[in-house]
Amino acid sequence: SVLRPSTLLCLCVPVSHSQITRLYSRFHSLDKGENGALSREDFQRIPELAINPLGDRIINAFFPEGVATFNNIVVFSYFFAVAFRLYDLDRDDKISRDELLQVLEKVDVEQKMSIRFLH
Repeated sequence: SVLRPSTLLCLCVPVSHSQITRLYSRFHSLDKGENGALSREDFQRIPELAINPLGDRIINAFFPEGVATFNNIVVFSYFFAVAFRLYDLDRDDKISRDELLQVLEKVDVEQKMSIRFLH
């Protein structure tokens, strides 16, 4: 059998099979045009994005064309999971204020060091 790119992508994502299945189901429930892609309007129907003051910025940041396929959503989910893990230092599935500050301090120190080495 042949592995499709979407199958390979799903193998690399640090989420469970049930999470992918739930994501796929949610994707299809939002795909009102039934064309295999979510439009800007489809995204704006997501209650969490609709009430979020940054909802449009989130859509624009991750889906600049305003259209996303299921693979785009999986890639976004993967990057979100990785980014979340970078900040969740104690692995309790929450990012505390202290964890956020620790990571930001480390980034600031690394930036200062790299600037120092450039001169």
